[in-house]
Amino acid sequence: MQETQNVSSLRRNLRTRHLSMIAIGGSIGTGLFIGAGATIATAGPAGALLAYGLCGLMVYFLMTSLGEMSAYMPQTGSFQVYGSRFVDTGFGFALGWNYWFNWAVVIAVELVAAGLIMHYWLPGVPGWVWSGLALALMVALNVFSVRGFGEAEYWFSLLKVITIVAFIAIGLLMIVGIMTRPVFHGLAAGLPVFFASGNGFVGGIGAFISVSMVVGFAYQGTEVIGVAAGEAEDPARNLPRAARQIFWRILMFYMLAIFLVGMLLPYNDPLLLKSDMSDVAASPFTLVFARAGMAAAASVVNATILSAVLSAGNSGMYACARMLYSMAENNMAPAFLGKLTKNGVPRNALYLTTLVAALCFLSSRWGDSQVYMWLLNCAGMTGFIAWLGIAVCHYRFRRALRVQGIDLAVLPYRAKWFPLGPLFAFALCLVIMLGQNYGAFTGAKVDWNGILATYIGIPLFL
Repeated sequence: MQETQNVSSLRRNLRTRHLSMIAIGGSIGTGLFIGAGATIATAGPAGALLAYGLCGLMVYFLMTSLGEMSAYMPQTGSFQVYGSRFVDTGFGFALGWNYWFNWAVVIAVELVAAGLIMHYWLPGVPGWVWSGLALALMVALNVFSVRGFGEAEYWFSLLKVITIVAFIAIGLLMIVGIMTRPVFHGLAAGLPVFFASGNGFVGGIGAFISVSMVVGFAYQGTEVIGVAAGEAEDPARNLPRAARQIFWRILMFYMLAIFLVGMLLPYNDPLLLKSDMSDVAASPFTLVFARAGMAAAASVVNATILSAVLSAGNSGMYACARMLYSMAENNMAPAFLGKLTKNGVPRNALYLTTLVAALCFLSSRWGDSQVYMWLLNCAGMTGFIAWLGIAVCHYRFRRALRVQGIDLAVLPYRAKWFPLGPLFAFALCLVIMLGQNYGAFTGAKVDWNGILATYIGIPLFL
């Protein structure tokens, strides 16, 4: 069906390359470059690899589910619209606001991380200064046309991809001895470092479940292509293609990168980021080069990490504005949030998101590291709720097709492994969410403060 566009509608100006890079840009940020250190330190390199692998499989099923629905019904707001139509209006309402809040907090996380990264070069400048500059840049990139945002995100993300590929190549050369093979704490880079704990695992099942939330946060962003469906060119063809490509690219980057970090830095390295994130001023990627005597390369990597943080926050700003626009269009948010500029940009929704993202400035009062962890925990739980909602929507979508006698042949793209895929994703999401802080229930005294901090997102959604 041929679509017409007027001055008050979104523009279908995002191509496949934009969609792929938007999702990659949204998901390759602090979760990989900074959170990887805490994951390995807490669960060990083998535990981290297993967590990334299982969560990657879950993301694959979620992406194919979202790709099937988005190709058939390409609408801005994506799973918020599907939740209202196939489950319940209240479910869609809660899903939409939850997702907006999730990404608004993620933006704040990325802004705090920008300040932390800048400490690498300018430790005397307060982090909130850099956070403010980063926020201004993100707003500027989003306030114009969607094509401009897509192009900016494409090149931002391409820089991250090139850096990760270079890190993988250099790491492999260091491990096999073609480049100088570093020795850390008496252990040569390679399998001796990877198995420094004896078997590669640390902390048992409790540590594994704990880091799964951080790993899930690292993968968050892949679902942005569903939110962008309303602005995609030829969505029936481009959305499934982007969904298929994104997972394999991200899984390759994450799995190889985590494996190499585990081979190059012992899990108990005193500078490797610990689970309490007491020292988040340096990334394990930067540490690898610094320890190998490549200070210049370490600075280049840190600069790329900074661009990655800005890119992830930029994708989040886009996702938030479009979700608010979609909800306003469906009478689930104030009408003023649905107003567009002549270029098809929901600026009011963008400005409201900016206010919430300003939570990052709390770091000036309570300290960068503490605020970073507060925001990270909050974003992780709400992100898993959004994923759980995608699995529920897909299951109900297929059931609706069956009840109404619609042949699956009409689907431009069909997700494989149904119903196993969404059921597996739903179950794993639920286990990770509920098991995040089970230790708070099993001690001699129930840790109500810990329970509140961990699970506050669930009652808010309900």
